[in-house]
Formats: sequence, structure tokens, C-alpha cells
Amino acid sequence: MRGTFWPIVLIIVGGLLLLSNLGIVPLGEVKALLAKWWPLILILIGVSALLKRSR
Repeated sequence: MRGTFWPIVLIIVGGLLLLSNLGIVPLGEVKALLAKWWPLILILIGVSALLKRSR
């Protein structure tokens, strides 16, 4: 998993924005998802940092 966290985050965010631009997922819903799940993003960043430190 070394060095794959940020590329995966960028792919997910890019995919959500693309779906929003295509009208499949309204931008308001994307914002609501990010507003609801932002703590999970921080937790994942912390876990990633811990895993990198332990190696």
C-alpha cells in the first residue's frame, strides 16, 4: 500500500466530480457526502501515516 493512498483519493474525488459534471450525481449530493464523511478521510490519513512510520 506504499504510495497508493493519495492516488486513490485523487481517483475517487475525480470520479465524483466527473459524475457530477455528467449530471449523474448532483454536486449538492457530492458536497453532502464529503461533509458527512470527512472525519473518515482524516482517519485514513492517520492510519496511512502510522503504517508508513512502522515500516
